Amino acid sequence: MQSIRCLALVAIALVVAGCSSFSGGGSPTLSRDASWGVAPLVNFAQAPQAGERAEQILISILAEQGVTPLMYPQQPQKDLLLQDDRERQSQALAWAREQKLAYVITGSVEEWQYKNGLDGEPAVGISLQILEPATGRVVWSSSGARAGWSRESVAGAAQKVLRKLVGNLDFE
Repeated sequence: MQSIRCLALVAIALVVAGCSSFSGGGSPTLSRDASWGVAPLVNFAQAPQAGERAEQILISILAEQGVTPLMYPQQPQKDLLLQDDRERQSQALAWAREQKLAYVITGSVEEWQYKNGLDGEPAVGISLQILEPATGRVVWSSSGARAGWSRESVAGAAQKVLRKLVGNLDFE
């Protein structure tokens, strides 16, 4: 009976591990007290404004880690829909240089959807980068993806991916 339980636990662990994928190297030690900013996340997903949704979740997760980033100035909603995400990201990095921020966290949303089928599982894929605005140097980069369970929301799956990515950062 004990061996059946152990086998069942191993099987469950393998299924859960198979639902997520993460890549990226170790993090250099980063100061929580440094001046941080959040630049737009480029939306490569088909869902409108997935980047903006992920940014808001990212800000709250950074706050959990004791980091209080400045948010780039938002564009009016009508301009936001007309402007290219990469252009917004470039403008935000120029803003970060003007503000003399030490670090800017940016990246992209590759997937933000419910998969087709009876269960409609949420699927999220996000990449993050930390840049030094003054030099443009990439200090850290990582990406993660997750397919959630049928009753989970896309935002909930995104929160888990972002929490794992930010959790890999080494703060002092």
